[in-house]
Amino acid sequence: MLGFECAFAQGEVLAEMAERNPDIVLVSQDIGPFRPFSKRFPDRFFDVGISEANLIGIAAGLAHAGKLPFVMAMAPFVSMRAFEQIRTDCGYNRNSVKIIAPCSGLEGGYWGPTHHAVEDLGLLRMIPGMTVLCPADPAEATRAVRAAAEVEGPVYIRLGYLRPIQGYAEEFEIGRAALMREGSDVAILATGASVVQAIAACDLLGAQGISARVLNMHTIKPIDREAIRAAAAGIGRILTVEEHLVDGGLGGAVAEVMAELGSGRLRRLGLEDEFIVEVADYPDILKLAGLDAPSIAAAARSLLD
Repeated sequence: MLGFECAFAQGEVLAEMAERNPDIVLVSQDIGPFRPFSKRFPDRFFDVGISEANLIGIAAGLAHAGKLPFVMAMAPFVSMRAFEQIRTDCGYNRNSVKIIAPCSGLEGGYWGPTHHAVEDLGLLRMIPGMTVLCPADPAEATRAVRAAAEVEGPVYIRLGYLRPIQGYAEEFEIGRAALMREGSDVAILATGASVVQAIAACDLLGAQGISARVLNMHTIKPIDREAIRAAAAGIGRILTVEEHLVDGGLGGAVAEVMAELGSGRLRRLGLEDEFIVEVADYPDILKLAGLDAPSIAAAARSLLD
């Protein structure tokens, strides 16, 4: 499911939540009417056009007035064009704005690097008081939206190219990683759409006699320090995987924790200080970026050498 489709699916969820909470409002960046929310609550739906800074300013004002605003906006643009407003109007002022951001990572492959969101995790997790969520499949995205509504302060929910993970229905707990596969040779810590690829890589490794633990790091901030500590102490070899620059995102967050722990060996898999300039469909972009399942398996094997 594309991030856009996943975001549109939240219209039903938000409408259901709005039935119970009259303070919920939806503010959009000209990317759709988000039915059935807009149909049921036309006076609580605001489309401000392609104006991301204004979008966040309006949402922050609504939050300051006692509303619970959800924002729908494309990840590469809301995270960068409106960064100052998110930092100051939402973070500094502790306004509970919930940002749902599709088109993250490399999902916008055929639109080129202007539509890739590969810096957003690093930017958003730097803001004091910001919660950063990166669900792994469409159902978990819905659980993340529900959880975000209960959090005090601003929340960023990153949606990418999400495929359903069969049998995965674990309760969503902010700040606690989800164990997807148990293993003892190497730990693969993945986030967002990379979780599906990590699970596939785990299967490839298993066929080669390598036991891989896979953790779904659906919360980038607050990061699950205990899950990282357990992997570093019990396994010692950790691979992080993300559709993001290796600096600042999940890999950066895990590296910070491991540096403080002083144990374990880490390899970060993501974009290595470069833009992906090729224009291609999403599966081809993943392969070019070295973020598909075979590439992840190869990186995991390298930790065993």
